[in-house]
Amino acid sequence: MLLADIGNTRVHIYNGKEVLHLSHKEAIEQYSDKHVKYISVKHQLKDDFNSLDSWEDISEEITIENEYATMGVDRKALCLSHKNGIFVSAGSAITVDVVEEGRYVGGFLLLGLKAHVDAYASISPALDVEFNRDISLNELPKTTKDAISFGIISSIKILIDKYKSDKKLYISGGDGEFISSFFDNSIFDESLIFQGMINIIKKGREC
Repeated sequence: MLLADIGNTRVHIYNGKEVLHLSHKEAIEQYSDKHVKYISVKHQLKDDFNSLDSWEDISEEITIENEYATMGVDRKALCLSHKNGIFVSAGSAITVDVVEEGRYVGGFLLLGLKAHVDAYASISPALDVEFNRDISLNELPKTTKDAISFGIISSIKILIDKYKSDKKLYISGGDGEFISSFFDNSIFDESLIFQGMINIIKKGREC
């Protein structure tokens, strides 16, 4: 079974072993003749993928108890990967959601790392710096670059820690592996969204 998550900038395809990251054009060119079940947050491309006879949109099937009307289908799929935990997707935006016994409790959104850096740059040219991925949270910074990087990561970590408690922390997304390095015992797995999709597909077969 091939599964796809169509995001704002990339199409992520899961073949059961690994996740491939393609542009929208590449995904259509390479997989147009394959049977693919997919979800999508990129509504502008809906017609492009709906025109592929072998592609099946299962976005409407992805539901979780207590979800809210405008909750993204990718967030719902991520939350459906496990019955309990706090789920983080670190991409263009960072989403943080809590699930207890398969029921959505709530969550919040933060700017992604790049959006954070761009926001600082928009304030002043003096704050237009590259993000330091080697930043340590064990000592206060002494440069603008490190001060910005420290502030970004610390604010993300503090909020997640506040709601983590004894819950398992599951992290996915393009910056997920990096973000996970700041949390003890976090689980980084870029297939989490697809695990949620598989759980829904299996549930549908059982009904």
